[in-house]
Amino acid sequence: MSAIEIILLAIALGVDCCVVSFSQGLVVKEEKELNSLKLAFTMGLFQALMPAIGYLFAFLISSLVSNYTHLLTFAIFLILGVNCIIESFVEETEEKNNCIDAKCLLLLGVATSIDALGAGASLSFSETTLALPALVIGAVSFVMSLAGFWFSEFFKNFPSKFMEVTGGLILIALAVKALF
Repeated sequence: MSAIEIILLAIALGVDCCVVSFSQGLVVKEEKELNSLKLAFTMGLFQALMPAIGYLFAFLISSLVSNYTHLLTFAIFLILGVNCIIESFVEETEEKNNCIDAKCLLLLGVATSIDALGAGASLSFSETTLALPALVIGAVSFVMSLAGFWFSEFFKNFPSKFMEVTGGLILIALAVKALF
């Protein structure tokens, strides 16, 4: 696989990270700098690790997971999206975390990187070395995640409830996209 192909693969895999981070950027109000870095780090880490896992266990994973990745991605994004919408109608308290806790970051990391698992298997089948693609995919996903999170700042003057519902709808749209 050429360097251009690796970069294009990294961008394609980073799109979900960018969109998810955008939706989180719409609703996160506290510690935005720290939370954007936590989210971007999680996205980059999972996007780098999943190709490595896919690469190392290509034959096992492709036979066990390939028929269900779209359903798993659908379920995770649907649950997160519905939860985001439901939380928008709950009275705000100081403890509302807008899905930046460890459990949510883990779910977002897994959901956005399932495609990267398959990409890692493809790298293995194409006899491409692992280190460079995994690093590039992780770095590009980190940058795209930060960009998506901070791009949402242009929409910060919209009402909070509207932004939370919009963020939830974006996650649900990603869930539906995973089915096709």
